[in-house]
Amino acid sequence: MINLNVNHKVYQVDADPNMPLLWVIRDLIGLTGTKYGCGVAQCGACVVHLNGEAVRSCVTKVSRAEGQQVTTIEGLSAQNNHPLQVAWNEENVPQCGYCHSGQIMSAAVLLREKADPTDQDIDDAMAGNLCRCGTYLRIRKAIHLAAELQKKEGGSV
Repeated sequence: MINLNVNHKVYQVDADPNMPLLWVIRDLIGLTGTKYGCGVAQCGACVVHLNGEAVRSCVTKVSRAEGQQVTTIEGLSAQNNHPLQVAWNEENVPQCGYCHSGQIMSAAVLLREKADPTDQDIDDAMAGNLCRCGTYLRIRKAIHLAAELQKKEGGSV
């Protein structure tokens, strides 16, 4: 049995230690907000936080997450009111929406590290997250809005 702390809840899962964290999150725990995109860490649809850092869960072995803090899109905020989630809605970012949980999770790390990112900061941080619908300009605009919302709240993401 492997003990995982996902979104501040402890789970005991019966999984091969080499199983990708993504499959444990989706198939064994039942949190389906994190998406499977490519399976080789190239698209970013599967991004979750491991101890606050963005990782590609499709290539992260579940054994690496044991005893660590995992946060999925479901755990980013209790009421879907994280500044990024609010900004995503206000800017109508999603088109198909498939990539957006990974996009938001990557952007959350960026905003934690840079409270007022430039366009270049955003482009650099988000370069590994692919959106086949091409909503990159709306993503950038939403990240800027989330940074403003974060400042108004007087906190960080």
